[in-house]
Amino acid sequence: MAEAVYILCALTSMACAVLLLRGYSRSNLRLLLWSGLCFVALALSNVLLFVDLVITGPTVDLSLWRSSLALVGVATLLYGLIWDAQ
Repeated sequence: MAEAVYILCALTSMACAVLLLRGYSRSNLRLLLWSGLCFVALALSNVLLFVDLVITGPTVDLSLWRSSLALVGVATLLYGLIWDAQ
C-alpha cells in the first residue's frame, strides 16, 4: 500500500509541475516558473523516495539525496518569492 502512495505522490507532483510550467509558457509570469521548477524537484525527490524504500530496500540509503532535492526545490521557490517577484 505504501508503494502506491509513493507513486501517487510523485505523479501528483509531476502533474503540478507540468501545469505550472505550461501556465508559465502561456503567460510568462515568473512566479509560475519558480513554482514549476520547485515541483519538478519535489517530484524527483518523490521518485527517489520510491527507489530508496521500495526498489533498493535497506541496502542503499538515499535519504541525503532525497532531502537535497527537496531543499533545492524549496530554495528555488523561495528565491522566486523573495528576490524575483516584483
